[in-house]
Amino acid sequence: MNHAPRPVITSERAERAAVWAARLADGQPPVEQQVAFQEWLDADPLHAVAFEEIVGAWDAVEHYAASEPVMALREAALASARRSLQRRQTGAPRRMLIWSAMAASLLLMVAGGATFAWLMPRTYETGVGERRVVALSDGSKLSLDAATVVKVKFSQGSRRLWLERGRARFEVAKNPLRPFSVTAADEVVVATGTAFSVELVQRQVRVVLYEGHVALLQRQGDGIHPTVTVGAAHLPADRLLTPGREVILPETATPQVAVATALVERADPVRSLSWEAGQLVFEDEPLPVVIERMNRYAAKPLAIGNAAAANVRISGVFRAGDTDALVQGLSAAFNVQAREGATAITLIKGGAKPAA
Repeated sequence: MNHAPRPVITSERAERAAVWAARLADGQPPVEQQVAFQEWLDADPLHAVAFEEIVGAWDAVEHYAASEPVMALREAALASARRSLQRRQTGAPRRMLIWSAMAASLLLMVAGGATFAWLMPRTYETGVGERRVVALSDGSKLSLDAATVVKVKFSQGSRRLWLERGRARFEVAKNPLRPFSVTAADEVVVATGTAFSVELVQRQVRVVLYEGHVALLQRQGDGIHPTVTVGAAHLPADRLLTPGREVILPETATPQVAVATALVERADPVRSLSWEAGQLVFEDEPLPVVIERMNRYAAKPLAIGNAAAANVRISGVFRAGDTDALVQGLSAAFNVQAREGATAITLIKGGAKPAA
């Protein structure tokens, strides 16, 4: 038996069908929107096919998370959509077609939202000056510094997190069967039960281990590398860090860049976690790093104005958000002057002109 080939649905039709599905899933649309939807269906027979395929695609994805009642609702909705297409071909009344198509799209409201909530990572975010502690579903704890974004996605076999901005501390509930990984830039920290922090600052990834054990890996074009270069040596990733140590890695700019050279230093746990108590403690830190951390709490951000200011190194304790104290200290100790602009405070050393 010969079957006619299924028509090809262009990306433009598919995108428009998805837009209509989302609109109709928001609830009962106004009459003018119903009419517009019907006009779109009438304009091209392939529009109805595209609409059914969108619903069917969502159905296939949701299969992995749906309960039996939702499955029944979805099947009923798809059956209604198919009947609407058949009625359209035999000249069914316009109103019947509209409401049949709406019935099909209602499954997006019931199941589609759950699909994407289940498949997509959950985002935890803090604004400028805001800190947050999150208890994760596996028993782990996530502490976010100000101006930080962390995405979390758990599955049966893994716990994956992504640090997209700022700094966070992780207290990992032990479960060897579900590795806990944090990706920041091209660096991947893997742990099963431990406490550590990860920070993105000045195009570096900084990892401090407080207790337990982690493996530090690097993503590159041909996969994930289990070793990291420290000086002239290649250290196994699972031996790179011990409690009370910090590793500093430059962000890998391109897949062609060789394995980045790491810097391993002793870390003071109290100093490195002072931000959780609203204090920022610096010990011989370059001013650009100090400013980036202070700016997570600053109502008006600071900016480096010239190379001489960028070379200044800072030691001291500051209340998070107290940029005035930092500016006064810089002026007194390093002859760094602050020039306030509309959107930022620029720091200039030695009275030189700001860098272009």
